[in-house]
Amino acid sequence: MEFLTTDLCDAHEGKVRVVAPMFRSYGGRQACCGPIATLKLYEDNGLVRKALESRGEGRVLVIDGGGSLRCALVGDQLAALGVKNGWNGIVVYGCIRDSRAIAGMDIGVFALATHPQKTVKKNEGDSEIAVTFGGVTFAPGEWLYADEDGIVVTSSPLA
Repeated sequence: MEFLTTDLCDAHEGKVRVVAPMFRSYGGRQACCGPIATLKLYEDNGLVRKALESRGEGRVLVIDGGGSLRCALVGDQLAALGVKNGWNGIVVYGCIRDSRAIAGMDIGVFALATHPQKTVKKNEGDSEIAVTFGGVTFAPGEWLYADEDGIVVTSSPLA
């Protein structure tokens, strides 16, 4: 699907929620969109692996990592799982690592920053719950659109 977040904001004023401009694009796809799946966790990416091992079916995984800048929640192996299993994108309210490798993958990846340190793996956290960061609440099943100009969320797909 081709879109520009700027055009979506103009055409659907009042119907899109715009995420604060804090994310940087790291994936090989500069733009991605799809229904939202969510995770809420902190410095533990065990649930990220479980999610990306499942069928993505064109969804975007939104990870509320509490904004931690102390370790990376997604690396090249997890991003590769996302590609393999049909995820359109990953948005990380936290850090990623292996950014050079991720830049060559056919998936949208947006995060606050990079960090070389991996996480612990206790499989703690919640999935498929509403999460809030960047001034926006992301609910499972809503739609996310992300490109070079930002990230917007809507309650249903936009034409």
